[in-house]
Amino acid sequence: MTRFIFITGGVVSSLGKGLASAALGALLQARGFKVRLRKLDPYLNVDPGTMSPYQHGEVYVTDDGAETDLDLGHYERFTGVASRRTDNVTTGRIYSDVIAKERRGDYLGATIQVIPHVTDAIKAFVQADLTDEDFLLCEIGGTVGDIEGLPYLEAIRQLGNELGRERAMYVHLTLVPYIGASHELKTKPTQHSVKELLSVGIQPDMLLCRADRPIPPSERQKIALFCNVRPDAVISATDADTIYRVPIRYHEEGLDREVCRHFRIDPPAPDITRWRTIVERVTKPEGEVSVAVVGKYTELIDAYKSLAEALTHGGIANNVRVNLHWLDSEVFEKGEAVQHLSEAHGVLIPGGFGQRGTEGMIEAIRFARTRQIPCFGICFGMQMAVIEAARDLVGLKDAASSEFGPTPDPVVGLMTEWSKEGRTERRAADGDLGGTMRLGAYECRISPNSRAFQIYGANSISERHRHRYEVNPAYEAALAKVGVVISGRSADGVLPEILEIPDHPWFVGVQFHPELKSKPFDPHPLFRSFIRAAVEQARLV
Repeated sequence: MTRFIFITGGVVSSLGKGLASAALGALLQARGFKVRLRKLDPYLNVDPGTMSPYQHGEVYVTDDGAETDLDLGHYERFTGVASRRTDNVTTGRIYSDVIAKERRGDYLGATIQVIPHVTDAIKAFVQADLTDEDFLLCEIGGTVGDIEGLPYLEAIRQLGNELGRERAMYVHLTLVPYIGASHELKTKPTQHSVKELLSVGIQPDMLLCRADRPIPPSERQKIALFCNVRPDAVISATDADTIYRVPIRYHEEGLDREVCRHFRIDPPAPDITRWRTIVERVTKPEGEVSVAVVGKYTELIDAYKSLAEALTHGGIANNVRVNLHWLDSEVFEKGEAVQHLSEAHGVLIPGGFGQRGTEGMIEAIRFARTRQIPCFGICFGMQMAVIEAARDLVGLKDAASSEFGPTPDPVVGLMTEWSKEGRTERRAADGDLGGTMRLGAYECRISPNSRAFQIYGANSISERHRHRYEVNPAYEAALAKVGVVISGRSADGVLPEILEIPDHPWFVGVQFHPELKSKPFDPHPLFRSFIRAAVEQARLV
């Protein structure tokens, strides 16, 4: 019997519902329960795949090829449970499905309305694709009071009635701001937020109160009184020095205990040793290294959320602090790389789309290659590494990607046909952008006696992809002659997946996104190895 916990947010956005959901999932997991986490997003896009990274942050890709909200990355990193396509839905997708059914005549001529047709579709999504999970944690995106979120609140209100209190719980995350002028924590925003939630028929069972300092018992009592919850169910959610301390803080505040009390279950106390060990590594490292991330969207760090966390995980594995320096690639087009990268112990070139800033990425790669600095290219970054090598080592001065326009040497080109799980998938150069990439997990075969084989310790791996363009296999021989080796290929042996320069201290490019599979308690092998190389570099300078 699956129990459902619905997590909503109020007062302001970006309070950390995704992180709170992930932390609660980790705590329930630590008590022996099997959990699954889901996200309902109110925007009208069918998925975040075509949304600007500046507006939405990174697109998190699942094994089964879904482009989803970045909060699913938190879910996976905290619980280790692989997300699926069925764990994220948007208003756009809900309405698309409802309208498609109406066009087919599935509603038998009925007038299609938000209630019951849209809300029924939302309820069906929330309850779909579950097996033996003990808990389903369902996060509602946006803020209570947003007009676009009303169908979701109505749907979970209905579900609460249908499931009953023994199977449903409402957790509301709010803000308790501190007013410096009066030296007071103010509870009124939380009261108003709960009132807004009550107006749509939902009485929260628990309040998570975000604050930048501890909330005194008197204020908790006041919140409990005015919001109609038990005092023990008012949980203080104060700022933490690292996100990996959040499960510990929530446990100390009684979050998982109160959830168990609501459902009238009495499981063993959770073992949170894992999180204490991680926090110890993060906050008390034995050393530190500096990594320069040269990307296109560095103005919004959430555009590279999983990447930043994976680098932290690499630091955890090597017991060092990783100081990240986010550099806009365009700055390298205005001056020499030495002034920006001379202090870096490692250079990472992340994913991206479009021509803007690419010459700066190529310049940063050239600097790292020639100065023998560990260099890691991911997806678009690997493609830029191929262009740099083709120009500077092979001598193809016009080498480029066909993504940027016609070129006599398209060392990176559009892949119009590929195979997956025994079927052929195709895309057209002038087709829709949404859903036309090579998405999700694909097998990669690794050459023996390569650095990649040493890193992974396996000759076959599975990694997640999100890209339209591929390294052109026609140039592989020319690259090999100058010491740039393709050490990983697609399962059919056609597409280059991993490149490396054996004579370099650490130079690796991958077509996939390894950051999507890294976890604090299981750092990805590539990030573990990259940071180890950065540590060695730090010892040399």
